[in-house]
Amino acid sequence: MSKEISKLMSLVLRHDPGRLGLTLDANGWTAIEPLIKRIRGAGYPAFDRPTLDAVVKNNDKQRFTVSDDGQSIRAAQGHSIQIDLGLQPSRPPALLYHGTAAGFIESIREQGLIPGRRQHVHLSMDRDTAVKVGGRHGSPVVLTVEAGKMFDVGISFYQAENGVWLTDLVPVEYLGFALAPED
Repeated sequence: MSKEISKLMSLVLRHDPGRLGLTLDANGWTAIEPLIKRIRGAGYPAFDRPTLDAVVKNNDKQRFTVSDDGQSIRAAQGHSIQIDLGLQPSRPPALLYHGTAAGFIESIREQGLIPGRRQHVHLSMDRDTAVKVGGRHGSPVVLTVEAGKMFDVGISFYQAENGVWLTDLVPVEYLGFALAPED
């Protein structure tokens, strides 16, 4: 059940809060108690606060953040709706990684990395995470991103609460296409 609940929470908190009749504030937060009630009404009658806490704690990508007062929740990143996560620009590591499927490489070679339906391009700190991300949509390919050089020319980076690095776009000249998955 918790994997199904996690997917539902991701959908609602990142893309479609109206699916459960919820609203998010400007920073992506919604109150936990109404979320629990709406998830119960969506076919999960046993869903409760301990289950929500377990989903948040055990999510392998740490997609959810509970407010300091424990009353609200939001997605850490990955929104397709306009949300201000309140993140401050910060210097990224010299290299970051982006996992994608082989079928997208030609488009990336032409236009770089763009956010598509999301607010930001998502970048990983390590190659293994990028391989996993790329494998969700086909044969994975890992691209290197010269994040330090991008930052030095004024391109902003933000680090989400779950460690994912975010930026508005990655121009082609900052991408390395030579790093392929190892067996």
